[in-house]
Amino acid sequence: MGRRKKKKQLTAAEIAAENEAREAAEIQQAFEQGTNTLRDLISPSAIEIHSDHFRLGNKYGRTIYVYGYPRTLYTGWMSSIINMDEVLDISMYIYPVESAVVMKNLRTKVTQLEASMNLNVEKGKVRDPELEAAINDAEELRDQLQVGAERFFRFGLYVTLWTDSLEEMKFVQQKVETIFGQQMVFSKVANSQQEQGLNSIMPLCNDQLQIRRNMDTGAISTSFPFTSADLTQDRGILYGVNMHNNGLVIFDRFTLENANMVVFAKSGAGKSFTVKLEALRSMMIGAEILIIDPENEYQKLCDAVGGTYIRLSLNSDVRINPFDLPKVVDSEDANDALRANLVTLHGLFRLMLGGSQAVGGQVMPALSAAEEADLDQALIDTYARMGITSDPLTHQSTPPTIANLYDTLLHMGGSGPALAQRLRKYTTGTFAGIFSQQSNIDINNQMVVFNIRDLEDELRPVAMYIVLSHIWNIVRAEQKKRLLIVDEAWQLMQHEDSANFLFSLAKRARKYYLGLTTITQDVEDFMGSKMGRAIVGNSSMQILLKQSVSAVDVLSDVFKLTEEEKRRLSNFPVGQGLFFAGQNHVHIQIIASETEEGLITTNPNAKKR
Repeated sequence: MGRRKKKKQLTAAEIAAENEAREAAEIQQAFEQGTNTLRDLISPSAIEIHSDHFRLGNKYGRTIYVYGYPRTLYTGWMSSIINMDEVLDISMYIYPVESAVVMKNLRTKVTQLEASMNLNVEKGKVRDPELEAAINDAEELRDQLQVGAERFFRFGLYVTLWTDSLEEMKFVQQKVETIFGQQMVFSKVANSQQEQGLNSIMPLCNDQLQIRRNMDTGAISTSFPFTSADLTQDRGILYGVNMHNNGLVIFDRFTLENANMVVFAKSGAGKSFTVKLEALRSMMIGAEILIIDPENEYQKLCDAVGGTYIRLSLNSDVRINPFDLPKVVDSEDANDALRANLVTLHGLFRLMLGGSQAVGGQVMPALSAAEEADLDQALIDTYARMGITSDPLTHQSTPPTIANLYDTLLHMGGSGPALAQRLRKYTTGTFAGIFSQQSNIDINNQMVVFNIRDLEDELRPVAMYIVLSHIWNIVRAEQKKRLLIVDEAWQLMQHEDSANFLFSLAKRARKYYLGLTTITQDVEDFMGSKMGRAIVGNSSMQILLKQSVSAVDVLSDVFKLTEEEKRRLSNFPVGQGLFFAGQNHVHIQIIASETEEGLITTNPNAKKR
């Protein structure tokens, strides 16, 4: 008999190790069963498919397809859909077709069409223009295919709408169908095929709807989706990226009906950054830049480009004489130069003498009618004493100053002496010097910045008015492409005369090849002014960056914003906003290079370049 093999006895330690290994394997298996894969992470929690829509998580979707096209399509016909301010997914399927197959089908089709036309002639029926056009189109396409000038394709176009509710879905669908219908493009909801529509719209290249239309190369090319022709030009400067389609917004504001622009934003939203970037890039194409800087924000940029920085203060030796006359060449402007400057001086002295005041709920003028008449005569006499009359040949004489006007008022009758006493602080008093002597500045430079930060608050509106008047005289003397940037323009809107003068500039700037840029963060005060709204109305470009909630309603009323635009306007990150140019507007991202950002940023936490 053979010996029976003895079974090995396991020790207690070995049994414990086996049990521990078994438990570890079970734990690992349970863990792996509960592990989320990438598919689990990106998949929605649930999906509901209905006959005319589907629900994906918390979002509602609806797929529509295009089934009919007009006889002729024009380049960019899809731009209106692509740039809609709604959430859309657009899929295009393009299937090449062999030319030999198309040629064979076209021969058969032309034969059928000609037979139909001959039959109509035999029966004495009137000619059918539609039948004749079909034959001509088919013959033309045969010729193009024969020489290889055209290819043939089958084209499918599907659009999926995404909304938060079915009510909103109806509204968005109506907008899309209206835009399509205006171009004689016909669409339908993919009823009972929403699942196939969802699969067709996903980036899987899986066309499950298979709704296609025959098109040649020319027709297919008009559907090119990456277009923003409305805000992209062959010349101009780069303003930023079109957030609707990632296209570039390249624009020349001087191609619009006027080159004026307004920029509205709350503090820190990037309005000065945007304007400085535009100024820097405009200099590269030859434009001159003139800036009124109330907060010392433009000195770094000015120094970097070799510009002229003029610091206005009571302690500086800079002098600007408001009585200066423009050295205009145009005969019509020359004859009117003195009269125009007298009107400007009237507004200036009303501002200097206190501006309009509210008394008993009514706005009372700073000067009475008698005082206005005496001031007018005194201004004419002051110029005459220096030999300056309405004759343009006398305008080369040295102009008078406020000190000369003070002397004229002091020695005339009526209200003259009283007006002289009210002007004395600008001649021999606290504010003497800066505006009471002959001008000594030269702004013959491509960038000139007037800094008024160090002026007293009472003198700031007066200084802005005088500087604007001085710039206007220079603009009228020689026409060049220029941008005039007025930062914190709300300070001028606080006074009727300075607001009127700024509006006058906006209205007349186009004639002198000038683009006025008005910047403000105090939207309510600016838009609450009649002249403020008029300035916006005379500005063909507007940039709206992030706004306070109270300002959104004001701007929405003026610019007729959609609900989506209103919602975004108070939530834009820094550097994003709405860019309006004429009748077109897009969501824009302002982007600067590292070098540009280093020159123009005022953020103290910005990285040193």
